[in-house]
Amino acid sequence: MINPVTPWTSTAHADIASSKHIFEILLPDYNFRLYNTGDSLWLVARWKRGGSIAFRIAFGINSDFDEVSISKADNETIIIASTRLGYYRIILSLPRSSETIFRYTTSFRAKFPMLIPFWPRDIVPLMQRGKTENTEGIIHSHQVGSRSGQIYFSMTKPKTGSVFYFQNLTAISPYCQATEVSLRETVGGSWPELGFQFPVNAEKALPAHSEYIVSDAFVLLTPHIPKKDSEVATQFLHYLSTIYTLLPKPEPSGHDWINTAKKVLENLYTNKGCWTQTNGIPYLNAYVEDYKTPPEIMVKLAVLLPLQEYLTWKGTNHSLSEDIKRGLGAFYDARVKSIVRYHPALEDDLDKSEEQKREMVMDSWYLHHPLLNLSRLALRGDVVAKKLFLDSIDYAIRVAKHFDYDWPVFYKMTTLEVLKAETSPGKGGEKDVAGSYAHVMLMAWYLTGEKRFLHEATIALKRLQGLGFDIFYQANNTAFTAAALVELYKETGELRYLESSYCCLAGIFKNCQIWDCNYGYGQNFPYFFAVFPLNDAPYTAAYEELEVFAALHHYIEVSAGIKILPALKILIPEFIKYAVGRLAYYFPAMLPSDMISEDVKTGEIQKDLWIPLEDIHDGWEKSGSVGQEVYGAGLAFGMVPRQYFKLPELDAIIFINYPITDLRIGKKSATFHVGGIAALKAELKFLDPTGIHISSVKIEQKIKTTYQPVKEKAPAQFELSGTGMVRITWK
Repeated sequence: MINPVTPWTSTAHADIASSKHIFEILLPDYNFRLYNTGDSLWLVARWKRGGSIAFRIAFGINSDFDEVSISKADNETIIIASTRLGYYRIILSLPRSSETIFRYTTSFRAKFPMLIPFWPRDIVPLMQRGKTENTEGIIHSHQVGSRSGQIYFSMTKPKTGSVFYFQNLTAISPYCQATEVSLRETVGGSWPELGFQFPVNAEKALPAHSEYIVSDAFVLLTPHIPKKDSEVATQFLHYLSTIYTLLPKPEPSGHDWINTAKKVLENLYTNKGCWTQTNGIPYLNAYVEDYKTPPEIMVKLAVLLPLQEYLTWKGTNHSLSEDIKRGLGAFYDARVKSIVRYHPALEDDLDKSEEQKREMVMDSWYLHHPLLNLSRLALRGDVVAKKLFLDSIDYAIRVAKHFDYDWPVFYKMTTLEVLKAETSPGKGGEKDVAGSYAHVMLMAWYLTGEKRFLHEATIALKRLQGLGFDIFYQANNTAFTAAALVELYKETGELRYLESSYCCLAGIFKNCQIWDCNYGYGQNFPYFFAVFPLNDAPYTAAYEELEVFAALHHYIEVSAGIKILPALKILIPEFIKYAVGRLAYYFPAMLPSDMISEDVKTGEIQKDLWIPLEDIHDGWEKSGSVGQEVYGAGLAFGMVPRQYFKLPELDAIIFINYPITDLRIGKKSATFHVGGIAALKAELKFLDPTGIHISSVKIEQKIKTTYQPVKEKAPAQFELSGTGMVRITWK
């Protein structure tokens, strides 16, 4: 097969082959050679067993490179080059790692203000004899939209190995600010033209005499070519976590969630725009000032569950909880013997403006999500929730069997007629619904002890086998599926369930934005480690981010005591660490007014109301265009009980920005385990409302075999190792 290529790739192989290398690095399994081919500087990586891939570490735009000077500094190689158009500085390094990794950071300084209309991609596979067009390979993953700038591929002809490439897009933000370009869809390509395509603007000139980073690439090489989807997923997690430990990372932002939870509670309870009345019963709107859409059961439960968690943590009751509970039973429809999405008495109010806004139309995930929340409430002792859940469970089973555990997107609840079969042509239906359904069945088993539910769960999960990344449909559902798979693994001992959980999490982390969009409006929002709700979603969303946050906490809890993939001990705690501060910026009060969209799809935005925006976009786009989502109001309620822990004997609270397990609190001490890795750090804050106890507190962490004092970064703020038992004692 011959792959079509552009002129910038078609000549690369011949140009390199006819040039003499000007620099070389020899490693046991690889060698690297630097070539100047005129308009490009190429670093060619050659595998010991054969096969080469070229990385364009500098592009001359429309000019050739003159003299190239090379010098050594510490563990880096510094390459200085110039053309008639500007000056280049390239820092090449081999970071310390158990894998073979190299990094090149390329800066450019233009000699005059410059319009740049095109820039080619920076990776080209090579043949020993023949042309690049004749190579073959598989692209396992790549950047979509504003997600991480990564591409993971294997070169199969000639049989060479695999490459995990990660572009540190944060470093390119100053250039984007200067030229008004976006970093969306910049890392990817089609075989054999791969990698980073530097974004350009033919109408906005690059300023002269200012140095901008135009590439900061981390490249991991391996001889391994994965043979099955589960292997692709586990290797992706391993390679991503390995690169992650090397990345420059922003300081995680902090936030006072206890104070915010109080504001949200008050605003949600008193603001009329959050509520509508039906038959004298209050119902939460989906969006602030959205009176057109009938009440939805998902909206009620999405707020009620985290609210219950928060009130339990606080040790109090609030009439808001009772208001939300009222009318819950109205969503049970005797026609189908199940809960339904919209209030049955108000179906005639549906405006039919969208596919799901029609009478008795069900979005497949939308049946299982409320059932899960009902089951969680039932396990907390809620009698009404338990009855609604168990009264609806047989309908969910009937639907699953009817569709042979392969759910479409939309169907009619009364007839089970398929209204939309696929998410997009050839992509199938909502594939992670099999996991959500299995999770529902597990919860039914926990509530009743009936083995038929466990049997249903195992049947449904067979649908996830072999899907790899494609399990992912909706982030929150996929994340909760991962934890349910671990629970089933613990029940059955079957390794395939644990492996499938890795595929779920690979889908989650593939859909993360592990870079900071420091251009445009993005300078006001900490994007680092955000997760997108859908594979093709153009924005991140508050509610789905909260649920992924909660689901990853749950994964840590249920996997405690079993050996899980080491990569997850890096990625999960770090996601949580950044989410703890980042998610607060969905509240419009935290954002400048000019960042918030004036054109709102649903309802209206009240900037001073502590209800989150649904959507945060790329830095050049305003956010909040979807609306201010009431069903995301549980954000603060879900955060507090997972990160703040009371020490009753001290009348104090500790805050930890990592997930912890094995928390034990006594009269004179408290212990807990931090489950990350030693190379990364967590933070502990001691919140002492009386101000008299901190001097009597001793905080230590077990490093290897002995407890050592924890470093105090600032008054009452302590830096913890990412792993190890922590002991707090007081007099």
